[in-house]
Amino acid sequence: MRIKTLTLKNFRNYKEESFSFSAGLNVLYGRNAQGKTNCAEAVYYLCTGTSPRAKKDRQMIRSGEESAHIAALAESRFGEVCIEADIYETRRELRINGERVARNADLLGNLRGVFFSPDELRLVQGGPEERRRFMNVSLSQLSKSYYTALVRYNKVLGQRNALLKERDVSVILETLPVWDAQLCAFAAEIMRRRAEYVEKLAPLAAEKHAFLTDGAETLAVGFESAVPGDAAEALARELAANYDKDIRLGYTTAGPHRDDLKIHINGTDARAYASQGQARTAALAFKLAEIEIFQEIAGEPPVLVLDDVMSELDLARRRKLLAQVNPLQTILTCTHTEKVLFKREVNKFRIVGGTVRR
Repeated sequence: MRIKTLTLKNFRNYKEESFSFSAGLNVLYGRNAQGKTNCAEAVYYLCTGTSPRAKKDRQMIRSGEESAHIAALAESRFGEVCIEADIYETRRELRINGERVARNADLLGNLRGVFFSPDELRLVQGGPEERRRFMNVSLSQLSKSYYTALVRYNKVLGQRNALLKERDVSVILETLPVWDAQLCAFAAEIMRRRAEYVEKLAPLAAEKHAFLTDGAETLAVGFESAVPGDAAEALARELAANYDKDIRLGYTTAGPHRDDLKIHINGTDARAYASQGQARTAALAFKLAEIEIFQEIAGEPPVLVLDDVMSELDLARRRKLLAQVNPLQTILTCTHTEKVLFKREVNKFRIVGGTVRR
């Protein structure tokens, strides 16, 4: 899979600009705060329907404008696909090959991408929600049924939590079983998919980590489910056993919204004790493993976006990283190009104030 062209209009600091990407390495370079990361963000948005950094879509609209437009012409093993997003103050419109789609689920899978930035250290050093986000973004691009189950689970979870805040305990106890049945049905799909995903991820991440560290460190990854055993039945029992605690706390204490990943480097819990360098290398190993999973399940590699990664790696690991991503279409942002690293043909874009200087 690759992006042939990307068009931005009134997006962040871009007034109107287009990029023609090659099938290999594409380097966006320039000084800080010129718009390189904005371009990476646009690609991520077309892949997932969300921004990796904006809480509200309207934050991506250029100052003083009423709307923003992003469009990509991509090519997959099934042919060409045009993906467009028009973002307004209070709404958005998504189109696939000119046909409007109402649901984010219909956007997912048309353009698959793996995204890495310095913020991805949160995958290792952040809280469990960061590791769930990693699984959710990856699995949602691979499975519409997973994404649908996740959306419905979160909706029911919100309704159950609202019920737990009711003052009349008898009403709560009478109604909870109704929400529990729905919650368990959607949870089973989520937890099964996550377990299968981590089973694929663990050996691949360990292999990539060994490559990046020259075998000096070992990485072990496991799925830490809040509900062991058969997901639906075990969760139903757990929810029922926690009624008193949930009512007292006012929220649901069991379910896949509590899942986590176990990450150990050299046998030590990396979530608590990894250094900045160890966390960065482990997170990068996760992303390289994610690429392999996309290749296996989707039948073709994703687009890889590396945002400001080179400045955080030493020379040896930069070279190793580029060797690993050599077959992929890669969009890489950096402050300056380094000829010693780019020994193959490179498509370069110099970004200055939201414009491409050719």
